[in-house]
Amino acid sequence: MLLAILQGVVAALLSRWRELATWWLPMQLLFAPALVLVLGWQLPSWIFLLAFLFMLSLYWSTYRTQVPLYLSGPRVWQAVSESLPARPLRGIDIGSGLGGLVIDLAKRHPECEFSGIELAPLPWLLSLLRARLRGSPARFLRGDYQTLDFARFDVVFAYLSPVAMSPLWIKFQAEMPVGALLISYEFEIKGQTADEIRQPIKDGPCLYIWRKQ
Repeated sequence: MLLAILQGVVAALLSRWRELATWWLPMQLLFAPALVLVLGWQLPSWIFLLAFLFMLSLYWSTYRTQVPLYLSGPRVWQAVSESLPARPLRGIDIGSGLGGLVIDLAKRHPECEFSGIELAPLPWLLSLLRARLRGSPARFLRGDYQTLDFARFDVVFAYLSPVAMSPLWIKFQAEMPVGALLISYEFEIKGQTADEIRQPIKDGPCLYIWRKQ
């Protein structure tokens, strides 16, 4: 246990040094000690298999996309809603997670069409069930947004990761019509100044909005 605690401290310090997000610190600190405790319980092996399958269905190919599961909240949804043009439009949330934004926008703007696309099976399934149970017209697709034709949409919302932003900008410029919006929560695009910046939560991350010229 002492070695596990030492490993956790070293991992947390390295995370701090590499300027990872704050929430990584407790995860790095506690993972090794927690693993030692769980192994001491001598649980049946099938429990670990179930845990693995659950994590796989939740995060799927995060190792490849480098886009973890990020969840926004009601204040972000409201800020996105207020950023939309006052006309019927088609919008999509790429990497839609549990579907909260899409369902919320579909309720606020019944004249519009909103969809979400999610690669991980479990979040996609939960989004689908939430929409069905609420009678929401929101649509949810399972797949990789990189294979999606953005020309079908007027607004694209993204809460991805810094790694994904530059390729997303290229796709936005290549496929979306003039006047279309790209909205990103928290993550900017290097070298591209946003046309509008909002801060849904005081002292929190910003909402960056670009308009296709």
